[in-house]
Amino acid sequence: MRTHNLGYPRIGSNRALKKASEAYWAGKATAEELLLTGKTIRYDNWKIQQDAGIDLIPVNDFSFYDQVLDMSFMLGAIPRRYHPLMEKERLPDIDLLFAMARGYQKEGYDITAMEMTKWFDTNYHYIVPEFTAHQRFSLLSHKALNEFLEAKHKKINAKPVLLGPISYLLLGKEKEAGFHRLELIENLLPVYLELIQTLDNAGAHYIQLDEPCLALNLDEATRSIYLDTYKQIRARFPHLHIILANYFECYGENLATALQLPVQTLHLDLVRCPAQLGDILEAYHKDSKLHLSLGLVDGRNIWKNNFDQSLALIDTAIAKVGEEKLWIAPSCSLLHSPCDLDLETNEAVLQPEVRQWMAFARQKLAEVVTLKKLASAETDDATRAAWESNRAAVAGKLSSALIHNPLVKQRVQAITDRDARRANTFAIRKEKQQQALHLPLFPTTTIGSFPQTKEVRAWRAQFKKGDLSAAQYEALLQEETERSIRWQEETGIDVLVHGEFERNDMVEYFGEQLSGFAFTQNGWVQSYGSRCVKPPVIYGDVSRTVPMTVKWSAFAQSLTGKPVKGMLTGPVTILQWSFVRNDQPRSATCNQIALAIRDEVADLEAAGLKVIQIDEPAIREGLPLRRENWDDYLKWAVNAFRISAGGVKDETQIHTHMCYSEFNDIIEHIADMDADVITIECSRSQMELLDAFAAFRYPNDIGPGVYDIHSPRVPTQAEMVDLLEKAQAVIPAGQLWVNPDCGLKTRHWEETKMALVEMVNAAKAMRLLVNAAQPS
Repeated sequence: MRTHNLGYPRIGSNRALKKASEAYWAGKATAEELLLTGKTIRYDNWKIQQDAGIDLIPVNDFSFYDQVLDMSFMLGAIPRRYHPLMEKERLPDIDLLFAMARGYQKEGYDITAMEMTKWFDTNYHYIVPEFTAHQRFSLLSHKALNEFLEAKHKKINAKPVLLGPISYLLLGKEKEAGFHRLELIENLLPVYLELIQTLDNAGAHYIQLDEPCLALNLDEATRSIYLDTYKQIRARFPHLHIILANYFECYGENLATALQLPVQTLHLDLVRCPAQLGDILEAYHKDSKLHLSLGLVDGRNIWKNNFDQSLALIDTAIAKVGEEKLWIAPSCSLLHSPCDLDLETNEAVLQPEVRQWMAFARQKLAEVVTLKKLASAETDDATRAAWESNRAAVAGKLSSALIHNPLVKQRVQAITDRDARRANTFAIRKEKQQQALHLPLFPTTTIGSFPQTKEVRAWRAQFKKGDLSAAQYEALLQEETERSIRWQEETGIDVLVHGEFERNDMVEYFGEQLSGFAFTQNGWVQSYGSRCVKPPVIYGDVSRTVPMTVKWSAFAQSLTGKPVKGMLTGPVTILQWSFVRNDQPRSATCNQIALAIRDEVADLEAAGLKVIQIDEPAIREGLPLRRENWDDYLKWAVNAFRISAGGVKDETQIHTHMCYSEFNDIIEHIADMDADVITIECSRSQMELLDAFAAFRYPNDIGPGVYDIHSPRVPTQAEMVDLLEKAQAVIPAGQLWVNPDCGLKTRHWEETKMALVEMVNAAKAMRLLVNAAQPS
């Protein structure tokens, strides 16, 4: 029996990668300094895993931005618009990589970034590969080889990790009509084989190929491509030990295919789908040479492993396949876990009782190794002590008085269908809202947050340290809020926002004011690029004891005669972007959060806010990977949103926001949310997402994002008018709003102001175009 790991957090325990990347982008650090930071993080990660006792340690799991983007770069899948930067400007690899991820707007170039979307049902974002018909690939970069050699030089027992060829194609997007991206496998596979050959030549004995798309519903043709592709890999490399890794779900109807693939080790995510072990063992032939990798330690949550439950699964597997054919691992890459629980030393931030139930990436490595020792009878005093400590923590969590609140449970049980319905239909509500708000055609707004400057962040830090009094801190925030309101008025934005300068994070801010939540100092995980989030921990029953946002929203509204949006995060997003308790159904926790948000919505309305936004960017992200599980999830997720919004008058306009999601297959459920206005990401996809809304004849109002806030480039008015004309071609003008793709917290004021001025002018131009087209 051996241990291995599928991937490790790449940000560094103190977010060194974030700081180094942003310093480089700002021109405050050299490329050499950035590359050195990456090298240091890689070595530290390998040493941590080696010292923990992990037998096979992943390499090429590090990235300066995103592992899928790295794969595109290695395979030479560089969209044509970046070729002048390669061929004429000869940008260094690191700069070309960042240009693809963030766009490039200097030296006479104005090149848009590649599209970004969610990595399966996680809050991690990947850069979507772009494919054209008959596309050619080439081995452009030796990143995987270089990092393997780097690890080998450090005497690390390294296992290169590559995104598998079929999942790579499936995760991309065709940029031309008339072909399917899987047709490119004939052009792609030779380059994959060349890449694997370089690793083989360098002495790699094990290679992990990640094929997470095997967790999806695939047709027979795709399964045939899997079989043919892996037969060709095996024929070329009969001596290599290929580890096929699937995670986040069962293999489902793909199991028979997975078991036929000529690989040496098959990885199973037994956290997300423990039942699949029985299915695989039933199909496992006693003479099979296939090894099974049991993903027992949760790579996506922060709770300690229940050793007794895991050992029961290991014992079941040993009885069928034998100890020598089993590997022990986390369920997936630890990319989705914070780095190290040992950094949580402030008991005022994280209660010791809650902390003892937790394990971060470094602690999860120890759990993997301890499980191996316990299962293979390599027990010593330290291992037995770890087992007893684990049992005590699991038992203590089950009986803790911190977790359960009978009043909260009773209120959830009392929810009725009436609680999830507005009083009247959208058509009636829209007329009343127009009478109350007097909005023009193509009304303009933003998604909520404005740039959090270094000054704003410094005030928050000084306030937390006690260097600023509450009165001083509040006065500074009031000044910043008023500046943002006055600027929005001058710019001509129609529905204003207060800017959210008092907020640290759109989920953490609410969690800090709700019961049942815990927090960390250093529990950071990567969301995309240099963007890191510190998810709250939901450990118990959730309730709201005091208003959370009313004070700042009401203050902003008192400054202007224009409508100001109250800004809230929705129940599904708070759930999805937190580390969630695992002792009750997620739907039950979501309903608890929904009731807390409902109370806040009622208080905002009572304070005079006529527009309230309940953001749900994660509702698509939470969709189960297998379609047979969709209906149950969508029923409770949509209902939770409706509960949060269901208590207001017709005149109160409810907005929601969703970003980087495909809506085609759930558009009926999006409509069932019954938000008066939905704002969505559309700019990177050039309004393609609106096709789903048009085909469905979506009845409510829509704000398709007209510029990409995840890139520093400033779009032109003409560019945004072009997008709005595309939108108007499929959605009636009377239903369209004008807004950015997402919140502006991470941007700088200079670029934000320029972009929003262009956006307002684009809306004005559209009004003129529509009015001119009206019959006289």
